[in-house]
Amino acid sequence: QLRCLAAMVTLQGIPKDLDSYPKDLLLFLSPSDYATTGTCWQYFTNIGKANLEVLQRESSQRKQLLLEALACLKIPGTQVNEENAEVLGHLICDLNGEYIRSSGGILLKQLNQCESFLPEQEEAIRSVISSGNTKYGPPSAWSASTLNELSGLIPVFGHSILQKIPK
Repeated sequence: QLRCLAAMVTLQGIPKDLDSYPKDLLLFLSPSDYATTGTCWQYFTNIGKANLEVLQRESSQRKQLLLEALACLKIPGTQVNEENAEVLGHLICDLNGEYIRSSGGILLKQLNQCESFLPEQEEAIRSVISSGNTKYGPPSAWSASTLNELSGLIPVFGHSILQKIPK
C-alpha cells in the first residue's frame, strides 16, 4: 500500500511538502527524489522516525537506506556521535556490531527501541554495557530507573550482566 501511495504521490513529480506525508511513505522514495524538497539530512531525520519494520530486516532497500544515511551524514569510520544517532533514529537498529562497539553507550537509547537484534549486535551491546563506560555506568551501580530506560535491551543482557545488577 505504501509503495502504491508513493507512486501516486509522485505521479506529477516530487511534491514540495513531503514532510507532511506519513514518514513510512518516505521509505519508498530515494534520497535523490527528496533532494528537490530539502536536504538528505532532513530526509534521513524523517526516515529515522519511520517504522522500518515495513521493510524486511535484511532487504536490499533497507540496507541501501542505511548506507545512504551514513554517506549523507558523512560518518567517518564506525563511530556515530550523538547528533547523528538522533538523525538516524530507527536506522540505528541496522548498524552492525562494530558501529555499536565504536560508538559506545551513545547508541543505547536508540537501540532500546529496536524490535530485534542479530547475534553480532547482541554481543556488541553486551560488550558496551559490560564495559561500564556509558552514561549509565557499570551494571553494579544501576537503579530501577536505569532498568526502565534500558528496558528494551534487557533480553539481550544475558546472565553475566543481570547478576551484577543490584536487587
